[in-house]
Amino acid sequence: MLGYDDKRNFFRMMVNSPCQLQVNDEESSRTLHAVCKDISATGMSLEVAETSVEVGTHVEVSIDSNSSQIPSLSAMATVVRCVPESENSCIIGVEISEMK
Repeated sequence: MLGYDDKRNFFRMMVNSPCQLQVNDEESSRTLHAVCKDISATGMSLEVAETSVEVGTHVEVSIDSNSSQIPSLSAMATVVRCVPESENSCIIGVEISEMK
């Protein structure tokens, strides 16, 4: 099976693309710059310059396309995981709830 030992229903595509993350939580609404590390049909992994983003937070992710043949992506998602990456950043996993 092509060395696929991850138990996911969809393959992840590595993208390492800059993106914007609109965070809508109880504290405030704010825009963060992030890097989309990978994406699948149902979720994404994003590196953000924050020490923590609370699980359950609703976000809107926007990834601009540099190609006229590939459309930009905009998705509503929910944070399902947050893992510290360094003193100044974390990797968040989001589950996509709606593509816009």
